[in-house]
Amino acid sequence: MYEKYFKRLFDLSLSVFLIIIFSPILVWLFFLIWFFIGFPIFVQKRPGLNNKIFTIYKFKTLYDTSKKTSEKNRQSLFGNFLRRTGLDELPQLFNILENNMSFVGPRPLLVEYLRKFNKFEKKRHNVKPGITGLAQICVSETGLKSWKKSIELDVLYTRNVTFLSDLIIIFKTIKLIILKKKQYNDFKKFSN
Repeated sequence: MYEKYFKRLFDLSLSVFLIIIFSPILVWLFFLIWFFIGFPIFVQKRPGLNNKIFTIYKFKTLYDTSKKTSEKNRQSLFGNFLRRTGLDELPQLFNILENNMSFVGPRPLLVEYLRKFNKFEKKRHNVKPGITGLAQICVSETGLKSWKKSIELDVLYTRNVTFLSDLIIIFKTIKLIILKKKQYNDFKKFSN
């Protein structure tokens, strides 16, 4: 019942509230990023609910340079701070307003993975993607992300969407950010 009728209302109400509360920070970050890194908004196509492609918004954390330059060489202390604290995710509040994302759900991965997912992995798209999710709060002791474990947790979430589980995931995400244990390095299942 929550997933069908109330989750969208919860997402919409909370996103509007947070946009109003964080609007000074959003504006401030917009100009700081523009000054230190470049044009502040990063957009990319990602698969959402039922594999529908949408445009995700994030604050840019990497310098714009030649595509031949490695990601490590495009990093900055400020960009890494944005990623570590989750501030780079704030523009996704507008993805929630557009009804492309939820606060809680599997993190949207790259479109190129769609054709490579097996049948089980595709089940993660049975719900809207989220800013945070069950896989994000299950921090590995090694600090490394496991593709298999993350997908299993994403699919487990799709089978157990409740208001209580969403609240727990949101509060545990905040706790991880405060304790600086948020994992922000992407993992890749498929090598180039």
